Amino acid sequence: MKVLQPGLFSSIQDYGRFGNMEFGVPASGVMDRYAARTANLMLRNDANHAVLEITMMGPKLEFTAVTKIVISGAYLSPKLNNEEVENNTILEVAKGDILSFGRRIIGCRAYLAISGGFTTEEILGSKSWYDGISKHEKLQKAMAISYKEDLATKIKTNAILKFDEDYLKTDKVEVYEGAEFKFLSETQKEHLRNAIFSIDQNNNRMAIQLQEQLQNDLKPIITGPVVPGTVQLTPSGKLIVLMRDCQTTGGYPRVLQLSDKGIGTIAQKLTNEKVKFCFKKSL
Repeated sequence: MKVLQPGLFSSIQDYGRFGNMEFGVPASGVMDRYAARTANLMLRNDANHAVLEITMMGPKLEFTAVTKIVISGAYLSPKLNNEEVENNTILEVAKGDILSFGRRIIGCRAYLAISGGFTTEEILGSKSWYDGISKHEKLQKAMAISYKEDLATKIKTNAILKFDEDYLKTDKVEVYEGAEFKFLSETQKEHLRNAIFSIDQNNNRMAIQLQEQLQNDLKPIITGPVVPGTVQLTPSGKLIVLMRDCQTTGGYPRVLQLSDKGIGTIAQKLTNEKVKFCFKKSL
């Protein structure tokens, strides 16, 4: 697959690399597992097969061999050979076909799955791109991305797929109480339960900062483990939601922990969009 135009930020991701946190290696992986899993399973891939994660402004791609693809997650007005195509639909692609994207309609991260998954380099048990670990961090113009040709006939199924896109529209983000939540005052706890927060312009695959502040009189903690979805409270009162490329340890109080669904929901939000924490009982 040739990259004719790279788009804003597109990268190869699977579910991430695990078992290396003690060495400071981030998990990485797809920001929205529900969308990536949906696209893969429609093609009868393993849910963990590598996909192309596309952020806000999609790339322009030329396919070099016959295959099948599915796009899921955010709707970024995809077109195949300048003809509009739908998300969550198996698309048969011929050699020379060109996939492009247009105006963003809903969400901000789409996922392109390909039959058999992308056959890019695997490092530490994952094909996920991360600067300093993989050769590439994001798509570049003229880059070639490998996959296996698929000459099989159309996938036959009697199943009907309903992609639940409500999470792309809702402002509710699922969370659990974090390790240091118990040290907050009742006023602070109620604020976290009831306040509406806005996505700050400081957001990427490492973390999403929220604009509004929470009065903070907690002391910094001894550096402890953090994972994707950990919400840290900084000395200034800013809340930082750690995402898939986050560090493995941190010294700020961990006041909340997003569920996997919560990570997918907030990953689809743009700057200035609103979110409200929806507390779940711990398992």
